[in-house]
Amino acid sequence: MLEVGTKAPDFTLPDQNGEMRSLADYRGQKVVLYFYPRDMTAGCTKQACSFAELYPQFQEQGAVVLGVSKDTVKSHKRFEEKYGLPFTLLSDPEKEVLQAYDVWKERKLYGKVSMGVIRSTYLIDEDGIIIKARGRVKAADNPTQMLNDLQQATEQ
Repeated sequence: MLEVGTKAPDFTLPDQNGEMRSLADYRGQKVVLYFYPRDMTAGCTKQACSFAELYPQFQEQGAVVLGVSKDTVKSHKRFEEKYGLPFTLLSDPEKEVLQAYDVWKERKLYGKVSMGVIRSTYLIDEDGIIIKARGRVKAADNPTQMLNDLQQATEQ
């Protein structure tokens, strides 16, 4: 994981509509940047739908939610439409941002070792500084954790 207090690496990736988005586009707002393994899988769907359900509360706190995976723009569009996701999904098939945020790692699943995304979330402040980093998060709990982290950061 990247260290709290460090500048978040900037990036430019296509969203689910094929429009290019940069982290710099969100200066002046807090950003919940979450990395997940794959569209349409059980855990990732649960996480995305929970973020969607809580999205109005994230907006009330002045934050945006950005989801990143190595899936294609087309896959993200289907995922967004199927579940009515109100936030931006970013496509990183080259894994450049996944690697920059240190979430593309070796992992074990049922004894098999492979490379993949470690489900992780960063809270980035209005100036682009990481103020919270959570690695190996549980899909179902992560959106509520991040909303709590955001509320604490807003109160300070």
